[in-house]
Amino acid sequence: MKQDGRLPDPAGPVPQPHPLDVRWIHGSPSAKHNTDPDIQVHAYDEHTVLLRQNMAVDSEAPFLFLLFGQARAVLIDTGATASAEHFPLRKVVDELIEARLARHPQEGCPLLVLHTHPHRDHIAGDGQFAGRPHTTVVDAGLDTAWDYFGFRADPTAPARVDLGGRVLECLATPGHHEAAVTFYDPWTGFLLTGDTVYPGRLYVQDWAAYTRSIDRLIEFAESRPVTHVLGCHIEMTTEAGVDYPVLTAYQPDEPPLEMTTGDLRDIRDALREIGDRPARRAFARFVICPTG
Repeated sequence: MKQDGRLPDPAGPVPQPHPLDVRWIHGSPSAKHNTDPDIQVHAYDEHTVLLRQNMAVDSEAPFLFLLFGQARAVLIDTGATASAEHFPLRKVVDELIEARLARHPQEGCPLLVLHTHPHRDHIAGDGQFAGRPHTTVVDAGLDTAWDYFGFRADPTAPARVDLGGRVLECLATPGHHEAAVTFYDPWTGFLLTGDTVYPGRLYVQDWAAYTRSIDRLIEFAESRPVTHVLGCHIEMTTEAGVDYPVLTAYQPDEPPLEMTTGDLRDIRDALREIGDRPARRAFARFVICPTG
């Protein structure tokens, strides 16, 4: 991956995958004695930052994504904790933007805040950005988010969000939640799937809609260079088919966050195997958990 600070040429080479090359913070035996940062910051490249919330702050430990373009940045999801004292998300994002402007001087960097879906652990930090100058926070609820992306007119057509030299494709992917959105970033090749796909418990609210969304992601990925499929949690252990219990705050044997398009096909096969009588089933890299 190029590290020279230039943003990608849309007609340039296909993104080449490379490992995230990071050991994620994963809690500690005693939350009282946890010494990890409230937010772990990992720069995948010059323009792409992954964030993970500390399990001692909230056991959901969600991942967030900060992507920079030439004109503005986007923060995808805001974590599981509202308190800036315990979860200083705005402070961290401000520092990352300031550091970027120091490396690449320009007149400001407007911030757009979007979400993968409106469950609490993905929107709790929204309030930290209220009143922040040059910031747009798009509410994650179905009415607001789908109007913003234009999904009401055609939920099957990808929306596009232009950051300046970096145009995200955004897909309506209901099933886990009716307002779920998946983001594709052509610069990194990341497919950001929220809680629709990740190494953990795939909670399915609407079985038919979820099945259609997985089919759609597979079809979409067949025509794009997808390097990594990245969700917002890790809940599996390194033992095939075994997940950590709900509310676990210490996960020393986590698998990597990154999944592949092969995992998308495995999920589709799992859904077909389960059939029209939804039931909880564990598979090597994920657990299907119907909730509807």
